[in-house]
Amino acid sequence: MSITTPLNGVPRLPVPGAAPAASGTPARVTDTPSSVPDAAPTQAAGALRFLTALAVVGGVVLAAIGFTGSYSGLVKLGQQHHFGWFAHVFPVGIDAGIVVLLALDLHMIRKGTPWPVVRLVAHVLTALTVLFNAAAAKGPVRSDLVGAAMHGVLPVLFIVAVEAARRLLIKAARIEAGIDAAGVPLYRWILAPVSSWSMFRQMKLYGLTSYTQAVAREQARVVYGQMLKQQTAKEKRKASPAELLPLTMARFGLSVDEALALPQEAEEAARLRAEQEAQRTADAESRAVQRAKLAEIERLRSAGEIEAAKHAVIAQTGVAAAESKASRAEAEALAAARTEAAAKGAAAIESADEADANKRAAEADRAAAETRRRTAETNRAAAETEKAAAEARRIAALDRQAEAEADRLAETAAKDAAEAKRRTAETRAAVAEVELRAVEAEDQARLTPKERGARKVARMILAAGGQDADQLELTAIADALGVSVSTASERRREAMDLLREGYRP
Repeated sequence: MSITTPLNGVPRLPVPGAAPAASGTPARVTDTPSSVPDAAPTQAAGALRFLTALAVVGGVVLAAIGFTGSYSGLVKLGQQHHFGWFAHVFPVGIDAGIVVLLALDLHMIRKGTPWPVVRLVAHVLTALTVLFNAAAAKGPVRSDLVGAAMHGVLPVLFIVAVEAARRLLIKAARIEAGIDAAGVPLYRWILAPVSSWSMFRQMKLYGLTSYTQAVAREQARVVYGQMLKQQTAKEKRKASPAELLPLTMARFGLSVDEALALPQEAEEAARLRAEQEAQRTADAESRAVQRAKLAEIERLRSAGEIEAAKHAVIAQTGVAAAESKASRAEAEALAAARTEAAAKGAAAIESADEADANKRAAEADRAAAETRRRTAETNRAAAETEKAAAEARRIAALDRQAEAEADRLAETAAKDAAEAKRRTAETRAAVAEVELRAVEAEDQARLTPKERGARKVARMILAAGGQDADQLELTAIADALGVSVSTASERRREAMDLLREGYRP
């Protein structure tokens, strides 16, 4: 039997009964090639519509027959138990309650709020309906099993029709919502009950709605376990905890790939936490230094203001004291001079000696001159006090100048920090420009991804100083290239070879 291969590359077996084309003779192509492929879908669609109509009509007929038989049997049973006129209402409540509860269960599922109690009560009513119809047979159930079965089969038809409609609607709703909610099939429960229970538990605990997905996970886990066993037996060693992760984490709903990715994800999370903690520590230290600077500046400012106030008070007190002392000395000297002059004048008048009077007047003038000298000394002391006050004011001015200098230094530090940020931004822009030009050059040279990665790592080494490649961590290279740590180590070694050969972007 020959196998033909169409243009799309999919092998196709020849149709049984069709005559093979003669060797070297091309097959004859009909005038209407599209009529043959279109006929099969049309016929399938027509058959599907016919089966749907038959199922709907047949289901309605079976439900009607089952309801009629159940109604008559339950009316008879109600009359036997003296229900009276309520015997005609009781069957409607039972059978209609089943339909209403199943419909309500379907509606709640569509609204995303399922309640298993509703369906459980519907099933209880179903069992009671079958039991009541079987009990409606004449005579005891054990003596007339055929009659009991005949009475019980009609409500079973009704319930089966309603349950089939319910399942069909639920399936349609799940298909419409894009949910594949196939559970563990019955044949698997029969053939492998233990593994079926484990799979059922995994699907329910971890939200696996697809039986195919659950089977694929189980197969991947078994295959991984067997391959790991063969590898460890061949290498004569025990499996490491990292290698056993897919087997130990399977009961927690993780696939093989997800379990193998856990160490790398944990390492990445730890690295991120460490970076965040380092950043928080650096921010806290920076804020502490800034607060210390501000506190020192405020302390210096307060100390300067206090010292200036002290000098100002001392100067004012000294000036007032000097002025008061000078005024008091001048008043005392003037009073003494006047008293002495008056005494001398009175003595001169009494003695009538003009010459003596003049002599005493001269002495009074000398006393006045002495008083003026003392007043000058007092004024000189006041001038010295004023000089001390001026010195105090000069010191206060120096304190204010120191405070202004501290403010200027703080402003200069802020400007230096802003300038450093600006230079850093310019450096990053320059690095980005170099990176862009290097990428454009690599695009023109049509380099492979491996060569591109090596050149990118070389640029990272140059940006870091270019002295020691070991200073550039493998995790940073892996993050930048999106590769594993081992591949990052290889790219770093290739980058150092490029730098030794004189590569400069």
